[in-house]
Amino acid sequence: MSRGGFGPDLLPVDERIVLKSSQEIEKMRRSNLIVAEILEEIKQVAKPGVTTQKLNEFAETLLAERKARSAFKGYMGYPSALCTSINEEVVHGIPSGRVLREGDILSLDFGAIYEDYYGDAAVTLAIGRISPEAERLLRVAEEALYLAIDQTREGNRLSDISAAIQRHVESNGFSVVRDFVGHGIGQHLHEKPQVPNFGVPGRGIRLKTGMTLAIEPMINAGGFEVKILEDGWTAVTKDRSLSAHFEHSVAVTENGPAVLSKL
Repeated sequence: MSRGGFGPDLLPVDERIVLKSSQEIEKMRRSNLIVAEILEEIKQVAKPGVTTQKLNEFAETLLAERKARSAFKGYMGYPSALCTSINEEVVHGIPSGRVLREGDILSLDFGAIYEDYYGDAAVTLAIGRISPEAERLLRVAEEALYLAIDQTREGNRLSDISAAIQRHVESNGFSVVRDFVGHGIGQHLHEKPQVPNFGVPGRGIRLKTGMTLAIEPMINAGGFEVKILEDGWTAVTKDRSLSAHFEHSVAVTENGPAVLSKL
């Protein structure tokens, strides 16, 4: 779940960047593996004719089977375990009776708590056959995520992550959302530091072994501006262009970036 929509009061009180031990990272790997497994199962049933509420109910069932808790449900009043954002919806779409249709793109953002540690990841997928432009948007967004992950190395600067995303997205003719950012993660869903998806390289804090970051490019086919709908949660592109969102939770280790939320 993107940090940017919630405000600075949600950070731990002392606002420290918390470095995790190898044992803590292993616990985070377990919570993130639950997220990855459940997202993979939801992807298999996200087809034309299915409602987003059915996907949410499925997610809650799968969480219960794994004796894990939702990271999102009840968070600042959010009503569901899953965020389901369709087409022009950028993030934080609330599951409902809305039926998925052939040609839609659907962003699934999901988080879990297991043994007091959080996992968080997102993926955007095609519902049936989608347009070539939508296919390209999804491809570029996922590529941007992995380019950012490659920068998540000890000694690099935080903005090296941000710059890698912006450079790839804009060179492909798309735009990077400014109003929402990635975030640190651990025993809180949203920890320091914020991880913007835009910026110039070589700025910000130096990355250190033990940092754990939720990196989540959100990119639009049109302009970068977004607005929040009347439900107080769903963010949409201002020009109603398509939007895509990919996210992994990543640890900085002595051996380079470790993607915790990948199967």
